[in-house]
Amino acid sequence: MTEDPDRSGTRDAQLLAIIRTQTEIAKLGVDLASVMGLVAARAQTLTGAVGAVVELAEGEDMVYRASCGITESLLGLRLKRGSSLSGRCVMLDQPLRCDDSEQDERVDREACRQVGIRSMICAPLRHQDTVVGVLKVMAQSPNHFGAREVETLSLMSELIAAAMFHAARSETSELFHRATHDPLTGIANRALFYDRLRTSLSLASRHEERLGVVQIDMDDLKPINDRHGHHAGDQALIELATRLTRAARASDTVARLGGDEFGLVLPRLGSRDEANHAIARMTACFSEPFRIADQTLSLHASFGLAIYPDDGRTPERLVERADEAMYSSKRERKAARRGGRADESAAETQGVVAETFL
Repeated sequence: MTEDPDRSGTRDAQLLAIIRTQTEIAKLGVDLASVMGLVAARAQTLTGAVGAVVELAEGEDMVYRASCGITESLLGLRLKRGSSLSGRCVMLDQPLRCDDSEQDERVDREACRQVGIRSMICAPLRHQDTVVGVLKVMAQSPNHFGAREVETLSLMSELIAAAMFHAARSETSELFHRATHDPLTGIANRALFYDRLRTSLSLASRHEERLGVVQIDMDDLKPINDRHGHHAGDQALIELATRLTRAARASDTVARLGGDEFGLVLPRLGSRDEANHAIARMTACFSEPFRIADQTLSLHASFGLAIYPDDGRTPERLVERADEAMYSSKRERKAARRGGRADESAAETQGVVAETFL
């Protein structure tokens, strides 16, 4: 039997795309979170899905550690292993396909309805001969996926498995650390930030407490990179993360969200003033310059705060409000510089920043 040329051409194009993805993964090194995000995005495209996630099995839950498409805002979401197709995929260690979530008893039907999906495929992720999670793609219509998409997803899951092996060659606990922490600074990454935020929001709602979300943007990173090189810029990011962590409470989560953006989750707040005092501590820790390669550099950052439930009740809304406040702070600082106050001392400048957003 002669193979359909169109089908053969499509398969060849998919294989080439997978090979190119493998090359991109090699450039990311041991940044496992970025690898998972890249593969999820490529899997979505190659299977014609509307969303894709990497779920890791953690205790009794399946946790969204990378997500794209219609599930992008669900990073950090936790689902019960026992009532999901993903959990069954982990248990059986084989790809599973759901053609219609309304007719399939293996899926969490209510969760599917909330996201707006009707069909999906899960492929197992293996590390050290243990299934530690799944790569999943989703569609909004029934019967969207066929055998070819199952094969494609299985190949993509193997790319993540290879990256897992190189990132964490032994302990599974090391694997989860790599998946949830920023490789440069060692603090929580975006996935863990949203996981902690969702968990803290649930507790705040249950106990009728306030919770703070802080967005932080490091100022003037590009000039440091341009004048002193990217190594100096990396050291500045590490120093910023170190100082934020030192000023935070043990219960707070300090995370690098990407590039020069950081975030804080401040649980169990008694009032907005308590959050303002926490940010004042963060602001104060930038008064001292730091040295690298015989150069003395200043560190500055803009902060934005949102409080649950005053400013929002969902992770997305709170982050959005904190982001708006942070950019407002940054604009006011730039306006102050243009107004002739650029020569103020570092402490005075930081005081201005602190006053504009609290």
